[in-house]
Amino acid sequence: MTKVFIDGKEGTTGLKIFERFAHRSDIELIQIDEEKRKDPQERKKLINSSDFTFLCLPDAAAVEAVSLVENPDVRIIDASTAHRTNRDWAYGFPELSSAHREKIRNSNRVAVPGCYAGGFISLVYPLTSNGFIAPDYPLTCYGVSGYSGAGKKAIAAYEGEERPFEYGSPRQYALTQQHKHLPEMQQICGLSEKPIFMPLICDYHSGMTVTVPLFPKLMTKRYSPEEIVNMFKEHYKDQPMIKVYDFMGGEVLADGFLPANTLIGKNYMEIFVYGSEDRIVLTSRLDNLGKGASGAAVQCLNIMMGIDETTGLL
Repeated sequence: MTKVFIDGKEGTTGLKIFERFAHRSDIELIQIDEEKRKDPQERKKLINSSDFTFLCLPDAAAVEAVSLVENPDVRIIDASTAHRTNRDWAYGFPELSSAHREKIRNSNRVAVPGCYAGGFISLVYPLTSNGFIAPDYPLTCYGVSGYSGAGKKAIAAYEGEERPFEYGSPRQYALTQQHKHLPEMQQICGLSEKPIFMPLICDYHSGMTVTVPLFPKLMTKRYSPEEIVNMFKEHYKDQPMIKVYDFMGGEVLADGFLPANTLIGKNYMEIFVYGSEDRIVLTSRLDNLGKGASGAAVQCLNIMMGIDETTGLL
């Protein structure tokens, strides 16, 4: 029986990871007493008695938790931002390449991608790694997410009886271009500059779309939308947690709308290519609490355990 401790189980991501173990007979969950959940010594004891510890904590607390590890056999899966650009850690997106998957499989330290970052990287990493765009391509990105991605305080504010009037509309944020996901978006994709990134929080619970527009005339050669679709399909061939649709999405986009909330509770990601020969639009759709957080974390655990990566997820 694999012993698992979730440090920060009371947060949104921690709770969702906990839920994904509800029917797992191969996992023994180590649980901390409620009154001791912020006690460093108690956390240290449980971390070092586990086979795997998930960190569902603010960045500073995640760094502190890693410093508490004394048992060399403990393997850490961090859902915070703290270690995503640390090259000593595996980046928890196994579908990107066989090298990413093997590093996850063999590492004792894995950093789970951010939700927006995962959507962006799913689109841009194949473009750069397959030579479709140069590292200095002037990328822009916009994303739409439900309010659950902003944490417990935001959820309470959106669901409160006296919430502000403006919460009923989409709200742009990170307008200073300092969003915490930008460093990993740049580094993992091998970009020379960070993209312009415009996220929006909207009045629904969960689910997201992340969109990257392309001008074919600025790519390394003038690729057609169909060629880009074929590249994505080849790149993500045999990856059960990523589905690439034909150009224009077929029946999925039959009415011309692409909603952001259709993968609630799911742990996979969908990729769409649409637009025209002159202006191409790429979109990744996922549940920000699934493949964008807890689902991705559990997928990494499964790979590290050496079992089917979809266990408990499909």
